[in-house]
Amino acid sequence: MKQHIDYIVETFTKLANIPSPSGNTANVINWAEGELHRLGLETVRTRKGALLASLPGTDTKRHRLLTAHVDTLGAMVKEIKANGRLKLAMIGGFAWNAVEGEYCQIETAAGKIYTGTILTSKASVHVYGRDAGKLERTEQLMEVRIDEKVKTREDVLALGIAVGDFVSFDPRVTVTESGFIKSRHIDDKASVAILFGVLKHISESGITLPFTTHFLISNNEEIGYGGNSNIPEEVVEYLAVDMGAIGDGQTTDEYCVSICAKDSSGPYHYGLRKHLVKLAEENNIYYQVDIYPYYGSDASAAIRAGADIVHGLIGPGVDASHSHERTHRDSLENTAKLVLAYLNSTELMV
Repeated sequence: MKQHIDYIVETFTKLANIPSPSGNTANVINWAEGELHRLGLETVRTRKGALLASLPGTDTKRHRLLTAHVDTLGAMVKEIKANGRLKLAMIGGFAWNAVEGEYCQIETAAGKIYTGTILTSKASVHVYGRDAGKLERTEQLMEVRIDEKVKTREDVLALGIAVGDFVSFDPRVTVTESGFIKSRHIDDKASVAILFGVLKHISESGITLPFTTHFLISNNEEIGYGGNSNIPEEVVEYLAVDMGAIGDGQTTDEYCVSICAKDSSGPYHYGLRKHLVKLAEENNIYYQVDIYPYYGSDASAAIRAGADIVHGLIGPGVDASHSHERTHRDSLENTAKLVLAYLNSTELMV
C-alpha cells in the first residue's frame, strides 16, 4: 500500500476542495463516481444519492460491506438580516467558535456562488471593546459577511440569496513536508480516499477477494442516517471507515489506525474488533483501540435501523475533530493497510 499513499493524499485534496455539506452532495458524488469508474468499478446510485460499488469475491453467498462518507459539516442561510449579513443554521454537530473567522461560500438555488466570512456580530474590539472576546459564540451572534456591496436585506435578495441556501466552509487543505495533512473535512473524506487507494491497489495487483465486497460512499452521515440502508441482504459484516477521535483520555494519535471499541451508540461487535486487532498485530500495523464518547458512525446508524450485521469501525487518527483538523500520512497508510488486511482475511465473525 505504501506506493499508493501519494494517490490517497491527492485524492483527499481533490475531495476536500469539492463543497459537500450534508444535503448538497451531488457534485462530490459525481466526482467519486467518475473515480470509481476509472478504477474499473461499476456503481449504482441510491435514491438518497449515495454510491454503491461491488467487487466479486470467491464466496458469493456471504458478503462484506465497507463504508465511508463524503458529506461534511456546513450550514444553511437561516435569516437575511436588515444590514445585509446572514444568520446561519448548523448542518451537523460543531461548535460555533470552530468556524469563527472562516472563509465560506454561499450557493444559491440557481447555482450562483458567493463568498464570505463567518464572524461574530461584534467582531471589532475597537467598537465593542475587549468584552467582544468574552461573548458566547451562539447562533444568534454568528453571521456571514458577504463579499458583495450589500447594505440591506433587499440588496442580498437581489443577488438571489435566500433562506435555505447552503453554506460551505473553506477546507484550506495544506500538506506539509513533514507529512501532516491539515484541513477541514478530513472527517471523512480522508477515509473515502483510503478506500479508493485500497481499490487501486487491488485493481493493479489482480487480487481476488475471499468474499464479495461492497463499498458504500454515503452522503448523510453527519446528520445520522447515511449508511442505514441499501445494504445487500447477503452482507454479514459491515465495517465503517471513519476518523478516530483524539483528545484527553484517548489512546489514538495522528499516526495510528484507530479501532473503535465503543461510541455513543454502544459497543461495536466484540469478535470483529478482536479480529481487527489480530490482523493489525500480525501485519505489524500501528494501531490503538479507543472509545469515542460523543460519536456515531454509518455502522451504528445501520444497527439502529435494524440491520442484522456484524459491525465495526476503524479510521485514521484525527486531531481537533469537527474543527481545524489534522492527521498524518502514517495514519492514512496504517488505516489503508488494515483495510487491505481485513479484505484479504478469510475469517468471518458469523
